[in-house]
Amino acid sequence: MLRSGEAAELQCTVAVERVSATSGQVMKRRVSRSAAVLLGRDEFNELMLRVQDYKGGHTESFMLRDFQLFTRFAKDGKCTIKVEPEGTQVLISDCPPDRLSNFLRTLKIKHEASRDQKPVSDRVRLRAALPRSFNTISPLQQKDVQKINELRSKVNAPLQLKSASNKNNISNNIKNAGGSLQVKRPRSDCDTSPVKALHPNKKPILTLPVARKLSKEQTAVLDAVLSGKNVFFTGSAGTGKSFLLKRIVGSLPPKSTYATASTGVAACHIGGTTLHSFAGIGSGSAPLEQCVELAQCPGVRQHWISCKHLIIDEISMVDAQFFDKLEAIARSVRRSNEPFGGIQLIVCGDFLQLPPVTKGNEKIGFCFQARSWRKCIQVNMELMEVRRQTDRSFISLLQAIRVGRATEEVTSQLLKTANNRIERHGILATRLCTHKDDVELTNENKLQQLPGPLRVFEAVDSDPILVKTIDAQSPVGAVLQLKVGAQVMLTKNLDVQRGLVNGARGVVVDFLPGNKGLPRVRFLCGAVEVIKQEKWMFKAGGGLYLSRQQLPLKLAWAISIHKSQGMTLDCVEISLARVFERGQAYVALSRARSLEGLRVMDFDPRVVQADPDVLLFYKKLRKERLLMQSSISDFVGKSNKENEVW
Repeated sequence: MLRSGEAAELQCTVAVERVSATSGQVMKRRVSRSAAVLLGRDEFNELMLRVQDYKGGHTESFMLRDFQLFTRFAKDGKCTIKVEPEGTQVLISDCPPDRLSNFLRTLKIKHEASRDQKPVSDRVRLRAALPRSFNTISPLQQKDVQKINELRSKVNAPLQLKSASNKNNISNNIKNAGGSLQVKRPRSDCDTSPVKALHPNKKPILTLPVARKLSKEQTAVLDAVLSGKNVFFTGSAGTGKSFLLKRIVGSLPPKSTYATASTGVAACHIGGTTLHSFAGIGSGSAPLEQCVELAQCPGVRQHWISCKHLIIDEISMVDAQFFDKLEAIARSVRRSNEPFGGIQLIVCGDFLQLPPVTKGNEKIGFCFQARSWRKCIQVNMELMEVRRQTDRSFISLLQAIRVGRATEEVTSQLLKTANNRIERHGILATRLCTHKDDVELTNENKLQQLPGPLRVFEAVDSDPILVKTIDAQSPVGAVLQLKVGAQVMLTKNLDVQRGLVNGARGVVVDFLPGNKGLPRVRFLCGAVEVIKQEKWMFKAGGGLYLSRQQLPLKLAWAISIHKSQGMTLDCVEISLARVFERGQAYVALSRARSLEGLRVMDFDPRVVQADPDVLLFYKKLRKERLLMQSSISDFVGKSNKENEVW
């Protein structure tokens, strides 16, 4: 949800370069570390770009009649606007990616919508003698989109007539030649729509983009983060924590923001790295003095010094001792006595889900039990609105399981699911397993039992030497083996509107002919899609970027409960007989979208447990929230009474 003016203004680092028209060399360069880039119109209603240097007080404006956009690194908050024919380049960096994306979208649409305007000549400008002005451009509206579509239809109409004429000529030639002309058949994986056939370069019909809005709860969390507070936000499974976290990452400057998570897969979901990798202290089991020395290494120290905003996802799996150690390291490396060395913390997770991994009979120490937790976290917020499930009775059942209550009614409902027939269109239920070994064994055996040849798809990694590092963060393996009939799951959002999302279930129906032999997959949503390679980017230690290109699929007869965290599954079968951790049963059950798409085998109410320390923590959290709400209500009530008196 954009606030007024956000789509037309950026706060970022800007470099303005003057480039020689003959040699292409940069003749002059000015850099502003704190600048505003504004999109507006001049006194003649022509599109303008203005760069304001906050510190130097310098302002420059550029006419945007003709320009080129270079947006390859827009996701990292970088882009270049090359203004023609002035030979000027405006290099934008360290810009919140979401803000940059909205700015560029506004620029493109407003520019295309004003294409039919005749440029004002210098003679007309001089004779008009109008005072110079700059007005920030109005937000995108439906009329802008309609105008672009009208302009595109006018441009493409003659091309369609010409193409139709050529088609008639070809038909006549075929008749005259006695039908001897051979016509090449279109490939099944190509776009053969009439629009493409008539004019391959025809631009599609444009629609005004509608971003998924944040709820009031989510907006309150984002506002607290943007105000600079150290925030912990929590919520049950399906309340949109990961979605909100991505919006937070996109709203902060990339250079000083480090997105981390307790596990590699969770880090990949938010485009970050593991907390251990960021810290640069290995497992963190060494004494504090040794960990501080490790964090002082040049590449690692730079992370700690440049970090202003540290995001930690899946905080439930970070133990108290490790959190205290990080807090002490931050103060030592940054030479600051402020909590966490003055770094803003944005911490997210649900302590009623998976706990920290412990060895033997060690007592679990949750992060909120760390000595430094209360001095580091200024604001605690809880998301209450469940978005994954819509059935109120199923939501109530999950909430009971979350707090460790397996009542007779809950037990009865879950036992009934054992008879659910959730297989459709040859797509079987995915079994969630408590142990990783069970997952690998199940998937290997099921694949071997299928008839037909085996197809092997190997990933292309940016650095094969660091394959273990990539494996730890990648949602897909280095090698994928498939057969016709293989049960698979998407590991990336391909088309949200069609239901092709991360976690969508499908079955391989065949492979395309040719060297690549790409698989065609029928999904539960009804779509049949040829799956092509996708690319994932990962951040490693020392600011190194790694990547993997692979089919966004993995075998889905079975997956582990740990790997399923954050996923939404259409049809899932769960065996809870080997549950060994508190919260594990809840994580497994809450992956299901509905009770109808869930089958629970050998359910035993005794496996439903919640840690008493965590329950007490949430009880205090809610009590504090209620006290805060009542104090705000009292303050508003008193203010209203005073106003009435006056």
